[in-house]
Formats: sequence, structure tokens, C-alpha cells
Amino acid sequence: MVTAKIALRQEAEERRRQLAHPGFAKRLAAHAAVLPLAIGAVISGYAAFRDEADPGLLLLALAAQGHLLALPAITAKGEALRFHRWQPVDALARHAYGVMEPQATAASVHPDVLLVPLLAFDASGHRLGYGGGYYDRTLQSLRAQKTITAIGIAYAGQEVAAVPYGPHDQRLDGVLTEEGLRRFSNPA
Repeated sequence: MVTAKIALRQEAEERRRQLAHPGFAKRLAAHAAVLPLAIGAVISGYAAFRDEADPGLLLLALAAQGHLLALPAITAKGEALRFHRWQPVDALARHAYGVMEPQATAASVHPDVLLVPLLAFDASGHRLGYGGGYYDRTLQSLRAQKTITAIGIAYAGQEVAAVPYGPHDQRLDGVLTEEGLRRFSNPA
């Protein structure tokens, strides 16, 4: 399975690079109203890295709907992510991996919804990430505490026939692409 994931990651990164286009963020944000969100939900997005599908305009639309925003921060290798309150005017700091994160002084929050970056996804809700396991550990931890909705953010063309997965890999509740929201049943 590890070898299959490595090969798929290389292929998926190249595919994502080819799919990136300037109108994506606007098309994605147009679907903000279809997300299954409770009033005033705390939504954790992410600052797009490399060619990741950018949720920036979607986050602005969700804030305009009255939702609180957060961004994840890496605490240590092998640990779950932490989340800090974030507003679009807040400065970000560059983590050692090159990912932009909220300032460490920003208030900690517990999200209700995670918008999750990915390299690939399949029709069962499995996602392929970078291999660090941060989102899998985070989702497992959060789901043990309360109901969490995990929505992958992707280009529609990032869907693959099957993502190899193991017992610790967490499924998504849905994926939002420029074409709309696709929901998955019974995530584990």
C-alpha cells in the first residue's frame, strides 16, 4: 500500500499542477451556500500551498455568512493539528514546511468543519494527502470528541478510481470542487 500511495502521490501532484486555473477560487466560492453548515459554525480552512485548490474566496464567503474562521497549525511531527481563530486581515507566519499558518498568539478554537486539502480523492470519500498523517490524526482525535464535518477542497479532475487506504486513514464527508458539493455516506 505504501508503494501504491507514493506512486499515486507523484501522479496526483502532476495532475493537480495541470488542473490549477485562475478562475477556480471564484467558482468554488459560488458554492458556499450548499455546504452543510450550522449557523455560526467554526470552519477551519487552510492557506493554499503550491498548486492546492485555493479556498480563500470560499472562506471570505463563509465569513460573510456569519461563520467563524480558523486555520490549522502544525504543533509537532506525529501530532494532530491545532486550530487558531483567523480573520482575512490577520497576518500569517510561514511554518518550517513552508505552509502559512496563523500567528501562535491567535486564540485557539475547536472547529466544527474542516476544509481539507488533498492530492486526490475517490468516490468513497478516501483522500490522498502528502503522507504526514496530520489530517488523519486530527480527524480521528476530533471525531472522538464531537461530530466533525470534513470536506475536501479539490479540482474536479483530482478524482481517481481508488485511493489506497489503511485503518488509520479518515474518510471525508464530502468534496467541494468548482462543479459543486459531492457528499459521501457513512465516513469512518
